[in-house]
Amino acid sequence: MSTGRLYGVGLGPGDPELITRKAARLIGEADVIAYHSGTHGRSIARSIAAELIPDGALEERLVYPVTTGTTDHPGGYDGAIADFYDDCARRLAAHLEAGRTVVVLCEGDPLFYGSYMYLHDRLADRFAAEVIPGVTSFSAAAAAAAEPLVRRTDVLTVLPGTLPEPELARRLADTDGAVIMKLGRTFPAVRSALAQAGRLDDAVYVERASMGGQRIAPVSEVDSDAVPYFSVILAPGDRAPRNRDTADRSRPEVAQDPEPSAAQELLVIGLGPADERWLTPEASAALADVDHVVGYGPYVDRVPVRPGLQRHSSGNTVEVDRARFALDLALSGEKVAVVSGGDAGVFGMASAVFEAAQDDRYGEVPIRVLPGVSAIQAVAARAGAPIGGDFAVMSLSDRLKPWPVIEKRLAAVAQADLVLGIYNPASRSRTTQVADARAVLLRHRPADTVVVVGRDVGRPGESLEVTTLEKLDPAAIDMKCLVIFGAAGTSVTPSGAVWTARSVP
Repeated sequence: MSTGRLYGVGLGPGDPELITRKAARLIGEADVIAYHSGTHGRSIARSIAAELIPDGALEERLVYPVTTGTTDHPGGYDGAIADFYDDCARRLAAHLEAGRTVVVLCEGDPLFYGSYMYLHDRLADRFAAEVIPGVTSFSAAAAAAAEPLVRRTDVLTVLPGTLPEPELARRLADTDGAVIMKLGRTFPAVRSALAQAGRLDDAVYVERASMGGQRIAPVSEVDSDAVPYFSVILAPGDRAPRNRDTADRSRPEVAQDPEPSAAQELLVIGLGPADERWLTPEASAALADVDHVVGYGPYVDRVPVRPGLQRHSSGNTVEVDRARFALDLALSGEKVAVVSGGDAGVFGMASAVFEAAQDDRYGEVPIRVLPGVSAIQAVAARAGAPIGGDFAVMSLSDRLKPWPVIEKRLAAVAQADLVLGIYNPASRSRTTQVADARAVLLRHRPADTVVVVGRDVGRPGESLEVTTLEKLDPAAIDMKCLVIFGAAGTSVTPSGAVWTARSVP
């Protein structure tokens, strides 16, 4: 006997009239109807499709063993759920092996936060399987509230309410339209994140979209104790703070010919190498006072969101374009900060800002650089005191200077017997330069020269390795590392601390 066929069938958000014709046909032809339910045993999916289930169809009720995250399973919640899906897959496989057609009912769309996908993972490599899409709950919510989520080039972000509150606030601040799902117990934190991102007043709450008891209300008016899981929040792109009164959605509107007197001081701020513990009070106070933050995405992400703050992220190789953008904002009278990791003046954005400011049109924009803890300071402090004497700092990136210049400078530093800190040692496209630099240094320094490799210092999973020039493994170095090569006066204490003598014979 040939094996049966598996269907994951999306039923839409709740209104039976939103079930597609194909979904209705497959349900009516099924030998087996499967559906998930909570521990109470009631299945919303089955209730939506009840009138379509044929008489005589076998029913497989897939009851979750746990829904709140609390369980005695030795593998915790994830272990309990994995075992549950394994068991469900075995039950459905028995029907498929017997040649039966199995339809798994799914609220909304099967592959959008749906339970069916976990069965598909386990069965689709053994049996013919097809997914029938359904209307998503947020599509129904937007239709019910008559809220256009995004227009033209707007970006729509779908967010689970289970994200940590700071992460949720950051993502809300950085997008145009947003949908937040998985509410219920998460609602208070979600509302707080909306407030932090300046989006609470415009956010719309939709409960049980398309179902009986549908409710639409401003999020600010919703009672936190009465929010069911089947509810969503819509934050339309039109009303995102970054788009208010803006004609061009790709960037804030900047006056083309502003009065010189309108120019504001442009701040260039070093955020330090890691989290807020290494952010200076001066920098923190300045960030609390600006209206715009401009920078490379991961650095902008480190600035806390708050109402009224607009965050402008860009890629890693457009420093001068980013600087011009910030200067334009400052020229138009906006209060702007350009941010860098570590110290903005050490291979950071400060030089790029001054480079862009050479344009005469920015002559009236004052520029002030606020220092930060540099990466070399952070790694050196973790190691001990390797830069306690004279030292030099270089970048191995040849994007802005040719490699022969780098080699010449490496040799000069080695000959001068300076401690050497290396930024940007390697990347996905630069895989040989650490080995090349090591070879240059070995021509001028002994093989047992002390080397410190710091990775992600100040961040989770940080590591520090103390080795020698001879034993350094270039293949283990990437962009997350900062490398310090010692001098003749650099040594390692019995406890493993690295330090460089202040005096030179």
